[in-house]
Amino acid sequence: MEDVPALDEDLKKTLGPATAKVLAEQLGLHTALDLLHHYPRRYAERGELTSLAELADQIDEHVTVVAQVADARILTFNGGRGKRLEVTITDGSGRLQLVFFGAGVHKPHKDLLPGSRAMFAGKVSKFNHKLQLAHPAYEPLGADASDRDAATAFASQLIPIYPACAKLESWKIAKCVDAVLPGVQEAVDPLPAALREGRGLVPLTEALLKIHRPATKADIDDARQRLKWDEAFVLQVALARRRHADSQLPAVPRRPTPGGLLDSFDAKLPFTLTEGQQSVSKEIFDDLSTSHPMHRLLQGEVGSGKTMVALRAMLAVVDSGGQAAMLAPTEVLAQQHHRSITEMMGELAEGGMLGGSDQGTKVVLLTGSMGMPARRQALLDLVTGEAGIVIGTHALIEDKVQFHDLGLVVVDEQHRFGVEQRDALRSKGKQPPHLLVMTATPIPRTVAMTVFGDLETSVLDQLPAGRSPIATHVVPAKDKPHFLARAWERVREEVENGHQAYVVCPRIGDGEDEPKKKKASAEDEAEKRPPLAVLDIAEQLTRGPLAGLSVEVLHGRMDPADKDDVMRRFAAGEVKVLVATTVIEVGVNVPNSTVMVIMDADRFGVSQLHQLRGRVGRGSAPGLCLLVSEMHEASPARARLAAVAATLDGFELSRIDLEQRREGDVLGQAQSGVRSSLRMLAVIEDEEVIAQAREEATRVVADDPELERLPGLRTALEALLDTEREQYLEKG
Repeated sequence: MEDVPALDEDLKKTLGPATAKVLAEQLGLHTALDLLHHYPRRYAERGELTSLAELADQIDEHVTVVAQVADARILTFNGGRGKRLEVTITDGSGRLQLVFFGAGVHKPHKDLLPGSRAMFAGKVSKFNHKLQLAHPAYEPLGADASDRDAATAFASQLIPIYPACAKLESWKIAKCVDAVLPGVQEAVDPLPAALREGRGLVPLTEALLKIHRPATKADIDDARQRLKWDEAFVLQVALARRRHADSQLPAVPRRPTPGGLLDSFDAKLPFTLTEGQQSVSKEIFDDLSTSHPMHRLLQGEVGSGKTMVALRAMLAVVDSGGQAAMLAPTEVLAQQHHRSITEMMGELAEGGMLGGSDQGTKVVLLTGSMGMPARRQALLDLVTGEAGIVIGTHALIEDKVQFHDLGLVVVDEQHRFGVEQRDALRSKGKQPPHLLVMTATPIPRTVAMTVFGDLETSVLDQLPAGRSPIATHVVPAKDKPHFLARAWERVREEVENGHQAYVVCPRIGDGEDEPKKKKASAEDEAEKRPPLAVLDIAEQLTRGPLAGLSVEVLHGRMDPADKDDVMRRFAAGEVKVLVATTVIEVGVNVPNSTVMVIMDADRFGVSQLHQLRGRVGRGSAPGLCLLVSEMHEASPARARLAAVAATLDGFELSRIDLEQRREGDVLGQAQSGVRSSLRMLAVIEDEEVIAQAREEATRVVADDPELERLPGLRTALEALLDTEREQYLEKG
């Protein structure tokens, strides 16, 4: 047993420092166990050649092909001083040229004889309109005709193709895996034996052997099913333990007072709540009346009236003698919420003030940029209990902020806050306050179970009566410049009809946000220029197609007072066209805005475009969203834009978005850069596994919260919750 590598041992010992360095830096693999969990992406069959015909779609990508050498010849150039080896390979579906230069031509010329077969890996490029691999790495598959049986066995083998990098080809990774595979017997199985047997899953050791060295396709299926369960189950146990710990906390039940603030507010409403708003409110009020803290996620389509539901929950808590705090991700959004909530409440938001209602309460705003006197007054109103509702940014989390009796925390756009921030605010209650988390990013059910798994979920998918439909069109600025000219005419027409418009750009353009030079994509020329900027576009519009209209800019680096001033004047109808970055993405509510033009729309994600589009059509006039792009019609970017134009269903779009991105990135920036801990599990396709794993995890944790009887599961959980994965979970 001496030579079997320990699974937690650094790969330097087993593979040597040079290889270990590449695995660590390029693929994030540090130990033998990491390498065993680096699963093959697919499997090539030696007897069934990989298709060369498909390579035309893979320019600039690293590929691995299995093919036969058709011919090989050495050519000279520079008066015989330079040598080039050209090898043509074929697999029956197509032909491909390989080129080798200089001193490196002799070995491949000797190895790659016509009729021989090999596995080749390299980057597909185009030269003289022909596809080629320059200096590919290769591994001869020496099927020697004198040994027919060995050749047949060899041909029927499944070759694992690993996610690779330029410095380490797939078959070199396979050799590294061979070096650590004997240690697989030491792998600790996280699944309880009863669960594994009940679900008919193979043991972990067997699954790891079968995923890396399958004898048959059935082996691969067995291994995948088992390894998906591991990922789903361990993640769900982590979330179930968090839910269990939260359910043990005490909380003050908060019930609305009959004839109190909530009833007075409801009586003033000029409209009827939608059925969705009523049923979600009931779920929230039921949670608020219990003696342990509510933990609820409220998902709502853009414009479905989430703020109204949250406000009624806050009023119920104020009715019961508590206070409610709403945490918003940006100052613009906090100010917007404060404005709209005080408008909705009218004199009920002026409790204790002249002209205010006897039943009212004070609604205060707290942001980092407020002047000292206003800030001091807001802090005083909170600590005395004068203010029943506070709306603010991260400034609410600071140590100085103290509450008289914090009963409810509402977090808007949850994915922009980590659990630490959420907990810092919750710790300001005498007992843990109730928690309501809101997001307008529609999340497929499985993602909600995976990323927001410690919260109960409510969904608002009905739009309030009187909301207008939004028509969305793609404007191909490069192919059809007259379409862009017509877009600006449409903006002018809307303004002349008394409405307002947004123009959104990916960049500010103040020099500080200059994009880093990156290698131009082969997909399109448009990639080669920097994204369009707010300051440049605003200037072009005021001098050109929108001359004479009141055009203003809004972006995140403006002084907060200036931002607020621009938003106020836009809301009041004085500013007709607002040229902005995505600071307007969430929560901004100006019902008179009917048209939005999104420049370089291909630079935004699908869900982000859906969010932005939700800023128009919020009144009785129909909304129009124009997605401007210079990408050519056949590009994947244009296909994404076409998907956004084709549907207003945010849940459908979030599925499309998720299929095109890593799961860890599904909720936008908060997760970007964090390597998804899901290697085998696909949250869209494996809905059934995730749902079953959640049930099993809830049962296991209820029975043994500390997992004392399941040491293997505890070990797996500790591995999952290393720093990086913790960030992934904590964003939930």
